Amino acid sequence: MGGDDTWSSALHRLWQAASRAEEVSALADDVYAPLLATTGVHLVVGTRWEDRQILRYMRALAAGSDSPVITATSRSVPEAAVREPGDEPVVTRIPVAALDDAGWPEAELLRRTPGATFVVCTFRLDHRGWASLGVGVDASADVAAVEGRLAQAVDVIVACHTGILQRGREARRGADDALLAEASLQMDSSLDVEETLRRVARIAVPAVAEGALVHLLRSEGPEFVAATHVSVQQRRALEEIGRENPWLAALLARRGEDEDTVFLSGPELDGSPFADTAEATDATDATDASDASDASDASDASDASHGDGDGARPGAAGGDRHSTVISVSTLRARGRVVGSITFVYQRPEARLPSSAFLRSLATRAALSIDNALLYELRRHAVLSLQEHLLPSQLPVTDQWDLSASYEVGDPMLDVGGDFYDAVTRPDGSIALLIGDVCGRGAEAAALTGLARHTLRTLLEQGTDPGTALSRLNRALRQERASRFLTAVVTTLAPRADGTALLTTCSAGHPSPLVLRSDGTVSEVLTGGLLLGVLDDVSYESHEELIGPDDTVVLFTDGLTESREAGGAFFESILPVRLAALRGFDAAHIAESLTQQAKAYRASGQDDIALLVARWTGVPPGADLLPHPLQLVRTAR
Repeated sequence: MGGDDTWSSALHRLWQAASRAEEVSALADDVYAPLLATTGVHLVVGTRWEDRQILRYMRALAAGSDSPVITATSRSVPEAAVREPGDEPVVTRIPVAALDDAGWPEAELLRRTPGATFVVCTFRLDHRGWASLGVGVDASADVAAVEGRLAQAVDVIVACHTGILQRGREARRGADDALLAEASLQMDSSLDVEETLRRVARIAVPAVAEGALVHLLRSEGPEFVAATHVSVQQRRALEEIGRENPWLAALLARRGEDEDTVFLSGPELDGSPFADTAEATDATDATDASDASDASDASDASDASHGDGDGARPGAAGGDRHSTVISVSTLRARGRVVGSITFVYQRPEARLPSSAFLRSLATRAALSIDNALLYELRRHAVLSLQEHLLPSQLPVTDQWDLSASYEVGDPMLDVGGDFYDAVTRPDGSIALLIGDVCGRGAEAAALTGLARHTLRTLLEQGTDPGTALSRLNRALRQERASRFLTAVVTTLAPRADGTALLTTCSAGHPSPLVLRSDGTVSEVLTGGLLLGVLDDVSYESHEELIGPDDTVVLFTDGLTESREAGGAFFESILPVRLAALRGFDAAHIAESLTQQAKAYRASGQDDIALLVARWTGVPPGADLLPHPLQLVRTAR
């Protein structure tokens, strides 16, 4: 037989190749050629088996031949089940004449070459299957030496296969960790419930599964909220299943608070919309390409001398569809169940995610969803409270066009301190007030309510603006308020000549603007000390006339301090933007300025409040007694 030194050199090269191999198939030439060079060996043949009796691959190389005979298949050979080894490799000598074709697919090839004995080593590569590597020898062979060489070659194959699987697991763990990190970033970047749920579904497809459905847990049961699939057609089908299918609804209801991820396949899907999905639906091009690649990889891997154990499930080779598998994971956050995520798989078993990975993904998704839900609840609560701090209606007559706008700017959604109001006075004038309490939160909200209602009451009684602000300042000092506030009060009194007297008093608040009917914009010059800082403060008033179609605009600093990326404030362009709104009604002006400031700012998140009054004018000599009032809802 071939010299021991020659075999030792070949074995050394084989180990070196194994240490570098990314696929076990790379070892084929280094295994087959040295064995075939052994004295008395006429044929080397290897097989790869799955599920005890499914022949996935056979490769044979005969003496004198330059190319191997390769057979890729998915043939069931029930009689071969008895050949399955245990945990340790088993070497067997069998006369070729004694081989039964029913259990030995190698027999036909062995009979074509000289030799009377088949020396074969069977061994396990992984939990899903086993393999064999054998040689056909004649009487000139040292069978004991051949057995030793087979055992040594198998040791290298198993070690190489184990290393590749280990590196694959490490790579998958790295990919899983990267996916989980990216999933957390994506899901945490939005506090909108619907957007978060859509991201949960999108992140997992196609990296984790071919399809995904997300349900929220409501008091009346699971509520479908999002679905996605690599195929647009199947995505629509999944959406319908998520909304209306009783089988899935019952499954999710049964799951309840079970924290374990459950996988369902085969008979477990009977009666479900996922039963026989693989055969009943058209796969997408992406899935077809993946299946073809998997089948090719499985065929290459099924050689006994280079099987990698990652072949497709039975029936997947040759372009067949993979059997459908679904998994259901409970979404639990902060001790309560918020919903569930269902994944739909149409891929080989080896590419299914682990339960541990799905639990980790579900935990991250649950926290993101719960944060979004809590944010939404808080948002509704804050907006509701904010509404109660603002007037629900503004008074109007045929002389005044009044409107307001309020935009919450803080992403944390604490209650803001901006407020406004408009009240009618005994002399037929209208008083406009707007203010801003320093800070946010419950304390600011309490002070906001106190300030607005105090000013409203005083102004309704006919108190002049300066006195009203002084009395509010005194009330704040008596209450030992820990926060200061700014405010401006303007009264608009009609005159017989069709103009109106504008009387304005400010306590440290941005000055109102007046948009004249000719398009010019002027600032009402007024000033005064902040409210709640010093005792016994008096406030001076400024008077000027406005004509028909002139518009008075009161606002908080959230409007003027909206800042663009370059650092400029909206205040610098406010007069120009306001002038461009000449001729529009109060509602349009209020809403337009608010939206323009929002679009302008790259930074600055303060609330924006505007109160706009357009004087429509009265004809000379008209009755200036108070007009009958109507109430209209204000924009909030």
